[in-house]
Amino acid sequence: MNEVRRRGRPVRLGPRAIVALVLISAIGIAAFGWPLLADRDSGLAHAQDAPWLFAALLPLLVGVVVAMIADAGLDAKAVAMLGVLAAVGAALRPLGAGTAGLEPMFFLMVLSGRVLGPGFGFVLGSVTMFASALLTGGVGPWMPFQMLSMSWFTMGAGLLPGPDRLRGRGELLMLAAYGAVASFAYGTIMNLYGWTIVPGLASGISFRPGDPLGDNLVRFLAYCATTSLGWDLGRAVLTIVLTLTVGAPLLKALRRATRRASFEAQVTFGAPGE
Repeated sequence: MNEVRRRGRPVRLGPRAIVALVLISAIGIAAFGWPLLADRDSGLAHAQDAPWLFAALLPLLVGVVVAMIADAGLDAKAVAMLGVLAAVGAALRPLGAGTAGLEPMFFLMVLSGRVLGPGFGFVLGSVTMFASALLTGGVGPWMPFQMLSMSWFTMGAGLLPGPDRLRGRGELLMLAAYGAVASFAYGTIMNLYGWTIVPGLASGISFRPGDPLGDNLVRFLAYCATTSLGWDLGRAVLTIVLTLTVGAPLLKALRRATRRASFEAQVTFGAPGE
Protein backbone atom coordinates (compact mmCIF):
# COMPACT_ATOMS: atom_id res chain seq x y z
CA MET A 1 0.00 0.00 0.00
CA ASN A 2 1.44 3.36 -1.06
CA GLU A 3 0.37 6.66 0.47
CA VAL A 4 0.54 9.73 -1.75
CA ARG A 5 1.35 12.69 0.48
CA ARG A 6 0.44 16.27 -0.14
CA ARG A 7 3.15 18.88 -0.31
CA GLY A 8 1.94 21.19 2.45
CA ARG A 9 -0.90 22.58 0.33
CA PRO A 10 -3.90 24.48 1.77
CA VAL A 11 -6.85 22.49 3.06
CA ARG A 12 -9.25 22.05 0.16
CA LEU A 13 -12.45 24.09 0.16
CA GLY A 14 -15.40 22.21 -1.33
CA PRO A 15 -18.64 23.61 -2.77
CA ARG A 16 -20.69 23.06 0.39
CA ALA A 17 -18.13 24.90 2.51
CA ILE A 18 -18.11 27.75 -0.01
CA VAL A 19 -21.89 28.08 0.26
CA ALA A 20 -21.65 28.18 4.07
CA LEU A 21 -18.90 30.83 3.95
CA VAL A 22 -20.92 32.99 1.56
CA LEU A 23 -23.95 32.72 3.84
CA ILE A 24 -21.96 33.66 6.95
CA SER A 25 -20.34 36.61 5.17
CA ALA A 26 -23.69 37.87 3.89
CA ILE A 27 -25.13 37.78 7.42
CA GLY A 28 -22.03 39.52 8.74
CA ILE A 29 -22.18 42.31 6.16
CA ALA A 30 -25.84 42.87 6.98
CA ALA A 31 -25.08 42.93 10.72
CA PHE A 32 -22.35 45.53 10.31
CA GLY A 33 -24.10 47.69 7.74
CA TRP A 34 -27.79 47.79 8.59
CA PRO A 35 -27.53 50.90 10.83
CA LEU A 36 -26.36 52.92 7.81
CA LEU A 37 -29.70 52.24 6.13
CA ALA A 38 -31.88 52.59 9.24
CA ASP A 39 -34.21 55.53 9.82
CA ARG A 40 -34.14 57.87 12.78
CA ASP A 41 -36.74 55.91 14.73
CA SER A 42 -35.21 52.46 14.24
CA GLY A 43 -33.75 52.29 17.74
CA LEU A 44 -30.16 51.31 17.02
CA ALA A 45 -29.04 48.60 19.41
CA HIS A 46 -26.01 46.55 18.43
CA ALA A 47 -25.94 45.32 22.01
CA GLN A 48 -29.32 43.72 21.36
CA ASP A 49 -28.56 42.30 17.92
CA ALA A 50 -25.20 40.82 19.01
CA PRO A 51 -26.75 37.75 20.70
CA TRP A 52 -28.72 37.03 17.53
CA LEU A 53 -25.60 37.37 15.41
CA PHE A 54 -23.67 35.10 17.78
CA ALA A 55 -26.51 32.57 17.74
CA ALA A 56 -26.38 32.54 13.93
CA LEU A 57 -22.61 32.53 13.73
CA LEU A 58 -21.93 29.43 15.83
CA PRO A 59 -24.09 26.92 13.92
CA LEU A 60 -22.88 28.35 10.61
CA LEU A 61 -19.26 27.90 11.70
CA VAL A 62 -20.07 24.33 12.65
CA GLY A 63 -21.65 24.03 9.23
CA VAL A 64 -18.42 25.15 7.55
CA VAL A 65 -16.43 22.56 9.50
CA VAL A 66 -18.93 19.80 8.74
CA ALA A 67 -18.97 20.77 5.06
CA MET A 68 -15.17 20.68 4.92
CA ILE A 69 -15.17 17.26 6.58
CA ALA A 70 -17.80 16.03 4.14
CA ASP A 71 -15.75 17.32 1.22
CA ALA A 72 -12.70 15.46 2.60
CA GLY A 73 -10.94 18.74 3.31
CA LEU A 74 -10.68 18.59 7.08
CA ASP A 75 -9.79 15.54 9.15
CA ALA A 76 -8.92 14.93 12.79
CA LYS A 77 -5.32 16.08 12.30
CA ALA A 78 -6.48 19.35 10.78
CA VAL A 79 -8.90 19.89 13.67
CA ALA A 80 -6.02 19.31 16.09
CA MET A 81 -3.90 21.87 14.25
CA LEU A 82 -6.83 24.29 14.36
CA GLY A 83 -6.92 23.94 18.14
CA VAL A 84 -3.16 24.47 18.52
CA LEU A 85 -3.05 27.56 16.31
CA ALA A 86 -6.14 29.05 17.98
CA ALA A 87 -4.57 28.53 21.40
CA VAL A 88 -1.31 30.19 20.31
CA GLY A 89 -3.19 33.10 18.74
CA ALA A 90 -5.32 33.57 21.84
CA ALA A 91 -2.17 33.58 24.00
CA LEU A 92 -0.49 36.16 21.74
CA ARG A 93 -3.35 38.64 21.80
CA PRO A 94 -2.97 39.85 25.41
CA LEU A 95 0.73 40.57 24.87
CA GLY A 96 0.00 43.81 23.06
CA ALA A 97 -3.48 44.63 24.34
CA GLY A 98 -3.85 48.32 25.10
CA THR A 99 -0.44 49.26 23.66
CA ALA A 100 -0.89 51.44 20.56
CA GLY A 101 -2.58 48.68 18.63
CA LEU A 102 0.41 46.34 18.83
CA GLU A 103 -1.23 42.94 18.40
CA PRO A 104 1.17 40.12 17.47
CA MET A 105 -1.61 37.62 16.82
CA PHE A 106 -2.36 39.24 13.46
CA PHE A 107 0.83 38.09 11.78
CA LEU A 108 0.17 34.51 12.91
CA MET A 109 -3.30 34.68 11.37
CA VAL A 110 -1.82 35.89 8.08
CA LEU A 111 0.72 33.06 7.86
CA SER A 112 -1.76 30.40 9.00
CA GLY A 113 -4.37 31.47 6.48
CA ARG A 114 -1.74 31.48 3.74
CA VAL A 115 -0.56 27.94 4.45
CA LEU A 116 -3.85 26.28 5.37
CA GLY A 117 -6.27 28.00 3.03
CA PRO A 118 -9.30 30.32 3.17
CA GLY A 119 -11.81 27.90 4.70
CA PHE A 120 -9.47 26.80 7.46
CA GLY A 121 -8.46 30.45 7.93
CA PHE A 122 -12.05 31.60 8.35
CA VAL A 123 -12.74 29.06 11.08
CA LEU A 124 -9.36 29.73 12.71
CA GLY A 125 -10.03 33.48 12.88
CA SER A 126 -13.36 33.01 14.65
CA VAL A 127 -12.14 30.34 17.05
CA THR A 128 -9.03 32.34 17.96
CA MET A 129 -10.99 35.50 18.70
CA PHE A 130 -13.54 33.55 20.73
CA ALA A 131 -10.80 31.85 22.76
CA SER A 132 -8.94 35.10 23.35
CA ALA A 133 -12.15 36.80 24.53
CA LEU A 134 -12.62 34.05 27.11
CA LEU A 135 -8.95 34.31 28.11
CA THR A 136 -8.93 38.09 28.53
CA GLY A 137 -12.47 38.58 29.82
CA GLY A 138 -13.36 40.45 26.65
CA VAL A 139 -16.79 38.87 26.25
CA GLY A 140 -19.42 41.40 25.24
CA PRO A 141 -21.72 42.50 22.41
CA TRP A 142 -18.65 43.31 20.32
CA MET A 143 -17.34 39.72 20.38
CA PRO A 144 -19.32 38.24 17.44
CA PHE A 145 -18.32 41.25 15.35
CA GLN A 146 -14.67 40.72 16.24
CA MET A 147 -14.99 37.05 15.37
CA LEU A 148 -16.35 37.86 11.92
CA SER A 149 -13.75 40.55 11.25
CA MET A 150 -10.88 38.25 12.23
CA SER A 151 -12.38 35.46 10.12
CA TRP A 152 -12.39 37.69 7.05
CA PHE A 153 -8.86 38.86 7.86
CA THR A 154 -7.50 35.30 8.05
CA MET A 155 -9.53 34.02 5.10
CA GLY A 156 -8.15 36.80 2.90
CA ALA A 157 -4.61 35.53 3.43
CA GLY A 158 -5.72 32.13 2.13
CA LEU A 159 -7.09 33.73 -1.03
CA LEU A 160 -3.80 35.36 -2.02
CA PRO A 161 -2.35 34.13 -5.34
CA GLY A 162 0.38 31.58 -5.91
CA PRO A 163 0.09 29.30 -2.85
CA ASP A 164 1.84 26.45 -4.72
CA ARG A 165 4.40 28.49 -6.64
CA LEU A 166 5.35 31.72 -4.88
CA ARG A 167 8.03 31.22 -2.23
CA GLY A 168 10.87 33.11 -0.60
CA ARG A 169 11.25 36.84 -0.29
CA GLY A 170 8.50 37.58 -2.80
CA GLU A 171 5.95 35.66 -0.78
CA LEU A 172 6.97 37.38 2.45
CA LEU A 173 6.65 40.80 0.84
CA MET A 174 3.20 39.93 -0.46
CA LEU A 175 2.10 38.67 2.97
CA ALA A 176 3.52 41.75 4.68
CA ALA A 177 1.67 44.03 2.26
CA TYR A 178 -1.55 42.10 2.78
CA GLY A 179 -1.09 42.19 6.56
CA ALA A 180 -0.67 45.96 6.48
CA VAL A 181 -3.72 46.62 4.31
CA ALA A 182 -5.86 44.07 6.14
CA SER A 183 -4.85 45.53 9.53
CA PHE A 184 -6.36 48.85 8.49
CA ALA A 185 -9.39 47.04 7.04
CA TYR A 186 -9.94 45.17 10.30
CA GLY A 187 -9.82 48.39 12.29
CA THR A 188 -12.17 50.13 9.86
CA ILE A 189 -14.74 47.34 9.99
CA MET A 190 -14.70 47.30 13.78
CA ASN A 191 -14.99 51.09 13.79
CA LEU A 192 -18.22 50.73 11.85
CA TYR A 193 -19.61 48.68 14.72
CA GLY A 194 -18.46 51.11 17.41
CA TRP A 195 -19.40 54.26 15.52
CA THR A 196 -23.02 53.31 15.00
CA ILE A 197 -23.74 52.49 18.65
CA VAL A 198 -23.02 56.03 19.88
CA PRO A 199 -25.16 58.19 17.56
CA GLY A 200 -26.34 61.69 18.32
CA LEU A 201 -23.19 63.12 19.92
CA ALA A 202 -22.53 66.81 19.41
CA SER A 203 -19.72 66.24 16.96
CA GLY A 204 -19.19 66.62 13.24
CA ILE A 205 -17.99 63.03 13.00
CA SER A 206 -20.90 61.40 14.85
CA PHE A 207 -23.23 58.91 13.22
CA ARG A 208 -26.66 60.35 12.48
CA PRO A 209 -29.37 57.76 11.85
CA GLY A 210 -31.54 58.56 8.87
CA ASP A 211 -29.07 60.94 7.22
CA PRO A 212 -28.07 60.28 3.60
CA LEU A 213 -25.62 57.40 3.24
CA GLY A 214 -23.00 59.59 1.57
CA ASP A 215 -23.02 62.13 4.40
CA ASN A 216 -22.64 59.42 7.03
CA LEU A 217 -19.78 57.78 5.13
CA VAL A 218 -17.88 61.09 5.04
CA ARG A 219 -18.32 61.40 8.80
CA PHE A 220 -17.24 57.79 9.22
CA LEU A 221 -13.96 58.34 7.36
CA ALA A 222 -13.30 61.39 9.53
CA TYR A 223 -14.11 59.31 12.63
CA CYS A 224 -11.61 56.61 11.60
CA ALA A 225 -8.87 59.16 10.92
CA THR A 226 -9.49 60.90 14.23
CA THR A 227 -9.96 58.02 16.63
CA SER A 228 -8.17 54.88 15.41
CA LEU A 229 -5.63 55.68 12.71
CA GLY A 230 -2.74 55.44 15.19
CA TRP A 231 -3.91 52.06 16.49
CA ASP A 232 -4.35 50.67 12.99
CA LEU A 233 -0.94 51.96 12.01
CA GLY A 234 0.70 50.26 15.00
CA ARG A 235 -1.04 46.99 14.15
CA ALA A 236 0.05 47.24 10.51
CA VAL A 237 3.67 48.07 11.30
CA LEU A 238 4.03 45.23 13.81
CA THR A 239 2.47 42.78 11.35
CA ILE A 240 4.94 43.86 8.65
CA VAL A 241 7.94 43.61 10.96
CA LEU A 242 7.05 40.19 12.34
CA THR A 243 6.18 38.81 8.90
CA LEU A 244 9.48 39.91 7.38
CA THR A 245 11.65 38.86 10.33
CA VAL A 246 10.19 35.56 11.55
CA GLY A 247 7.76 34.79 8.75
CA ALA A 248 10.09 32.52 6.75
CA PRO A 249 10.81 29.94 9.48
CA LEU A 250 7.19 29.97 10.63
CA LEU A 251 5.93 29.36 7.10
CA LYS A 252 8.33 26.43 6.80
CA ALA A 253 7.17 25.03 10.13
CA LEU A 254 3.50 25.31 9.19
CA ARG A 255 4.09 23.68 5.80
CA ARG A 256 6.15 20.92 7.36
CA ALA A 257 3.34 20.27 9.85
CA THR A 258 0.70 20.06 7.12
CA ARG A 259 2.94 17.82 5.04
CA ARG A 260 3.54 15.41 7.93
CA ALA A 261 -0.12 15.47 8.89
CA SER A 262 -0.87 14.64 5.25
CA PHE A 263 -4.38 16.09 5.19
CA GLU A 264 -6.54 14.41 2.58
CA ALA A 265 -3.88 11.76 1.90
CA GLN A 266 -5.05 9.46 -0.83
CA VAL A 267 -4.51 5.76 -0.40
CA THR A 268 -3.80 3.54 -3.40
CA PHE A 269 -3.43 -0.23 -3.52
CA GLY A 270 -0.97 -2.09 -5.65
CA ALA A 271 0.39 -5.54 -6.09
CA PRO A 272 2.97 -6.80 -3.53
CA GLY A 273 6.46 -5.57 -4.25
CA GLU A 274 5.35 -2.40 -6.01
